[in-house]
Amino acid sequence: MSSHKKESGDDLRSPLLPPAEMLSVDQMLTKYCGEFGFWQLKHFVLTCMAWALDAIHTMVMIFADREPGWACEPGSGCVWDADESVCELKPGSWRWDASEGWSTVAEWGLVCGEKYKVGLVQALFFCGSMIGSGVFGHLSDTKLGRKRSLMLVCILNIIFGLLTSLSPSYWTYVLLRLLTGFSSGGIGVCAFVLATEPIGPSKRGTAGMSTFYFFSLGIALLSGIAYKFQSWRVLYIASSVPSIVFLVLILPFISESPRWYLVRGKTDEAMKIMHNIAKSNGKHLPENVYLVLDKESCGRKHLEAGIKETVDSGSVIDVIKSPLTRSRLFLLMGINFTSAVVYYGLNLNATNLETNIYLSVLLNSSAEMPAYLLTAILIDRFGRKPLGIGTQWFSGMFCILGSLMGTQGNWKVLRVVCGVLGIFGMSGTYNLLWVYAMELFPTVVRSTAIGSARQVGQVGAVLVPFVVVSNAGLSFMVFGVCGIVGGVLTYFLPETLNRPLYDTMNGMEDEANMFLMLA
Repeated sequence: MSSHKKESGDDLRSPLLPPAEMLSVDQMLTKYCGEFGFWQLKHFVLTCMAWALDAIHTMVMIFADREPGWACEPGSGCVWDADESVCELKPGSWRWDASEGWSTVAEWGLVCGEKYKVGLVQALFFCGSMIGSGVFGHLSDTKLGRKRSLMLVCILNIIFGLLTSLSPSYWTYVLLRLLTGFSSGGIGVCAFVLATEPIGPSKRGTAGMSTFYFFSLGIALLSGIAYKFQSWRVLYIASSVPSIVFLVLILPFISESPRWYLVRGKTDEAMKIMHNIAKSNGKHLPENVYLVLDKESCGRKHLEAGIKETVDSGSVIDVIKSPLTRSRLFLLMGINFTSAVVYYGLNLNATNLETNIYLSVLLNSSAEMPAYLLTAILIDRFGRKPLGIGTQWFSGMFCILGSLMGTQGNWKVLRVVCGVLGIFGMSGTYNLLWVYAMELFPTVVRSTAIGSARQVGQVGAVLVPFVVVSNAGLSFMVFGVCGIVGGVLTYFLPETLNRPLYDTMNGMEDEANMFLMLA
């Protein structure tokens, strides 16, 4: 930073050189580098591939912990009935159908009085994810940075995923799934912020809405992997391979965020990335242009104040201290909670629909993609707030309708349709929340705030497995109520459409105060 200060001072004193131009990241992207050119496209696609890893490590439990079919032992007097539970049969009169694959349920007998253990292992995975979201969100804002945090979670995912396949007992399996959840919890936070921070303000919303395509693609890919490798131990090995590929072949070509460099006082590194962006996009960045925090380009005093703030900021305490960001954080936490209950609940509820599990999961992931396209088209037309309310209420309405459907014949089909439409609506919400949350907080606490909100969301995900293992109709009703409540909470958030992406707390608060004065 000091070297640029000196250079800018020399420029100002020399009559032969143009005066130094101090710009924020958004201003530099818009004026000189390009908001979404080839550099941003390549960086966005490569970084968002990490979302597929998040989906695979999260949703693998649907297949690994499923209850396979069963068959009667010859000569036992048992009569097979699709509607009958094995709990009603005599021990030894039936066996698991090995042709449908071997799951943790079959290996450790997690049925009847032991069925709660299926919900327990899934809940503890989300407990780990809740902790990991906060830990890696904070690390991403501090010295570790976005890219190195993403690298660390990938390494941990590989280690824990491979070890899970070797679990000698149920409780070892539980522990390893908890640890996998811890590492997976950091993937979304690190990848989303890293992918969207180098994008210009007018393109950021649409690009941010596209990140979840990769999550849905990960779920679809998992369906194919699970169909091919139906033994749960082999499945955990196969599902760890994409993380190895990402770590070795993709991550080296991903850049650190210039915004993170800037708020850490590493202006030389930030400027190097901005020059690379401009060059790759076919633009020219003049030598007399320099990066500063937010709009603090009026003088060196403001610039130095901005640098000092970056040293003292970056924790959730800083978010809570400010009345502006505190109210936003608490509302976002509530919305993340209800959205996670609906989104993960509808996905895990595929095991309750008594249909082909591979087809059900594939249908759910397919339903998400048009939701992302539609919300990406509408986000800059209607704004974040109205779209967030509408998608949550849409999902909630169909979930409530699904709770009223029967379980036989055409009613079963209608319930599946309601579930798919519920996924459609909540997928749009869940994706929108990342863009919305990113714009609600400045760079110095962005990952921390998003990670904290996601932590509370994971509390909802922790409770979901226990709802799912109970009753399909009750599950749908719970999901419907959560969708309606989430829409109400969104009403109290401010609109962020066409607002700048701030780097410091002071910059955001000054702009908010100015907006109130004008209003």
